[in-house]
Amino acid sequence: MKIHEYQARELLAKAGIPVPAARVVETADQAAAAFEENGFSLQVVKAQVFAGGRGKAGFVKLVKSGAEARAAADFMLTHRMISVQTGPEGIVVKKLLLAAAVDIAHEYYLGMVLDRDRSTVSMIASAQGGVEIETVAHEHPEAIIKEPLHPALGMQSFQARKTALGLGFTGKQAQVVADLLLKLARFFINYDCSIAEINPLVLTKDGKILAIDAKVNFDDNALFRHPDILALKDDSETDALEIRAAAANLNYIKLDGEIACLVNGAGLAMATMDVIQLHGGQPANFLDVGGGVKAEGAIEAFRIILSDKKVRGILVNIFGGIARCDLIAEALIQAGREVGFKVPVVVRLEGTNVEKARTMLGAARHELPTLQVADDLNDAAKKIVAATR
Repeated sequence: MKIHEYQARELLAKAGIPVPAARVVETADQAAAAFEENGFSLQVVKAQVFAGGRGKAGFVKLVKSGAEARAAADFMLTHRMISVQTGPEGIVVKKLLLAAAVDIAHEYYLGMVLDRDRSTVSMIASAQGGVEIETVAHEHPEAIIKEPLHPALGMQSFQARKTALGLGFTGKQAQVVADLLLKLARFFINYDCSIAEINPLVLTKDGKILAIDAKVNFDDNALFRHPDILALKDDSETDALEIRAAAANLNYIKLDGEIACLVNGAGLAMATMDVIQLHGGQPANFLDVGGGVKAEGAIEAFRIILSDKKVRGILVNIFGGIARCDLIAEALIQAGREVGFKVPVVVRLEGTNVEKARTMLGAARHELPTLQVADDLNDAAKKIVAATR
C-alpha cells in the first residue's frame, strides 16, 4: 500500500525523525491562507500524488507570497500532472503540501528496502541525493552505500555510525545522522514497510539535518496488524476495476492491450502475457484468480474483464492443481451463462481431470458459441490472437 508524501512526513515525525512543518490544502484559497499562516517568506507548493517526476512536470513550485501560492495551487489543481511515471493521460491532483523552503547545503539519499538477494532488509544510502537512486546506481555505483540488517537484531549502532561517516558527516552531525538511521530502521520493521525512503535528506546551511521528502510503502499482507496505517489508504488514483477486483480477492492490473487474461497464479499470468505478445497480441490485463477457481470468483472476474471496452478477446489459462479441472470447467460454464461471452474466449486447462473438463467445455459450445478449447498455451495464444483479428 502506498501513502502520500504528507502522510509519510507525519509518520516519520512521530518516529522522531526531523521533518519541517507543513500544511495540506485542497483549494487555491486554502493555499493562500496557509502561506500566510506558515509565516515563511519563501515556501514550496508540492502536488500530492503517487507518481514521481513532479518537479520536471511543474508540480513543485517555490512561492514568495499568498498570491503566488494561490496561482501555483490553482494551476496544479486544474491541470492533470503528466510525467514519465504517469503516461500521456496524466493524473488529477487533489491535495497539495505547503512547507517552508529550506536553504540546502547538500542533499543525501537514505532508504530501507527488502533485499531479496540477502533475504533481509538492507539500508541504502548515498551522498548524491535529490535524484532517482536508480540513476545514481547506474551512473555512479561507487556512490552507493549498502548495509544489510540482521534479520532478528535489525540495524546495529556500528552500522549507523559507519554509514553516517561514509556519507561524509563528522562530529555531532554524524551522531545525529546515525540516530536518524536507527529510527528509520525501527520504523521500517515496526510498520512492516516494503520501502521507506528519504530523498532528499538535507544538510541546511545553518547545520540542521532534515527529511524534506519521503516515500513509504507497506506490505499489504501485514496491514491487518496496522489499522492506523490502513486508514491512510487513498484509492483516488487507483483504477476503479482494480478496486473492485481487490474487494473480490482478485489480483487485477489493467493494461493497454486487447486480449484479457484470466489465470491462476502470478507466474503463470506473466508467462501467459509473454506468450500472447510472442504471437502478436497485446495483453489487456494481469488477472490472477488464485489457486482455487470457484464459480463466484470466475463470474466476477469475467464481469471485471468485460467492463474494459478495449477487450476484444479473453484467454483463460488455468492449471488445475488445488482445484480439479472439471470443477474449474463447471465454474467457467456457469460464468458464461450468467455473464455472457460477448467476445471470443479461448480456454487452456491442464491438470487433474483435464480430459473430462475439455469434454465439458466442448459440450457447452452450443450455448456458448464464442468459446474455444486449446491444447496448450501456444495453441491458446494463436487462437485468441487470430480470433481478435
